[in-house]
Amino acid sequence: MSDPSSVIDDLSRESEQLDILVGDLAQERWALATPAPRWTVAHQIAHLAWTDRSALLAVTDGAAFAREVEKALASPDGFVDEGAEEGAALPPDRLLAKWRAGRQALEKALRAAPAGTRFPWYGPPMSVASMATGRLMETWAHGQDIADTLHVTRPPTDRLRHVVRIGVRARNFAFGVRGLTPPEEEFRVELTAPSGELWAYGPEGAAQRVTGPALDFCLLVTQRANRVDLAVRAEGLDADRWLDIAQAFAGPPGTGRAPKGTAE
Repeated sequence: MSDPSSVIDDLSRESEQLDILVGDLAQERWALATPAPRWTVAHQIAHLAWTDRSALLAVTDGAAFAREVEKALASPDGFVDEGAEEGAALPPDRLLAKWRAGRQALEKALRAAPAGTRFPWYGPPMSVASMATGRLMETWAHGQDIADTLHVTRPPTDRLRHVVRIGVRARNFAFGVRGLTPPEEEFRVELTAPSGELWAYGPEGAAQRVTGPALDFCLLVTQRANRVDLAVRAEGLDADRWLDIAQAFAGPPGTGRAPKGTAE
């Protein structure tokens, strides 16, 4: 992606949509439990604020970000939850203000970054577009947890193309993080966008194929819904295996979500 401005614009819109969802929440509703174990609505927003701050440091202060990486290495299983806990302990109005200020500062820094710049991250270095795409994916996914908690249906938008792109590109990572050898052949992925457009990846004649609604694919790769509840379909054993383990996020495999109607 040569010009990152479009994905930064979409990140801003995705954040604004989530802000509308939580901006007027009564204080007691911030304590509602979300589908993520042990995380409330406040934890979800606190996590986004914490990660935005980390991203801002990566973009603007490499030395300070390196110190954050050292903290992560010292507590690899707990540093994400610790960041969420710290923010969730704030009064909701202060947490909301912190999230708003942090995401706006990050947007400004990303827009000001010189073309071709790459920033350090917890995994491989990130370009401006990759950093913005990752933040959009997380904003959408954690926003989904909040929407589910509040019993709100969010109309999907074609901003999902960024989440789809991460999910498709993370195919080999999903295999590797589980100690599995990624398939050598490319897959064909054909997904129907919310607008009705067809988003296609990979060679047309590939034997391994994945098809379905883009929304369902995004719910799958962010592990916000169980595969059995989604209309994503696979042709081929390797493609079928991928849909069982797909993830768009870095880090260890997630536990996913139980099928609807079953106990967590």
